[in-house]
Amino acid sequence: MIIDKTGNITILTQEKYTIVELVKKLEALYPKYKNDNIIVILTTLGKIGLKDIIEFLNISNIHRGKKHSFVIVSENINLDEVPDELVVVPTQQEAFDIIEMEEMERDLGF
Repeated sequence: MIIDKTGNITILTQEKYTIVELVKKLEALYPKYKNDNIIVILTTLGKIGLKDIIEFLNISNIHRGKKHSFVIVSENINLDEVPDELVVVPTQQEAFDIIEMEEMERDLGF
C-alpha cells in the first residue's frame, strides 16, 4: 500500500494486497489517519464484486460518522451494486471533487 498525504487528504493506493488484507491494514493504521479525508485507490485491481466492496462498509461508516470523507476510486466496480453508504467514483479527480463538495456541506452545517 502506498500512502500519500495532501493537506487534509490521505490517499491510500492498493498495490499488492487483497481487498480483505487492505481493509485490515487500513483498520490497523486508522488512528493515524482518522482526522483526514481518505481516498482509497483500487485502480490496479481487476473486476471488483459487491462482496469485495462491502469490506469497506464498516470503516467508511465510522469515518463518515466522524464528519470526514471516505471515497473509493475504481472503474472496475458496477456502481449500481454499490450500497448508498459507500462513495465510489471512477477517477481520482472525482474523489477530490466529492471531498471538496462534502467539506462545503459540512461548513454549511449539513
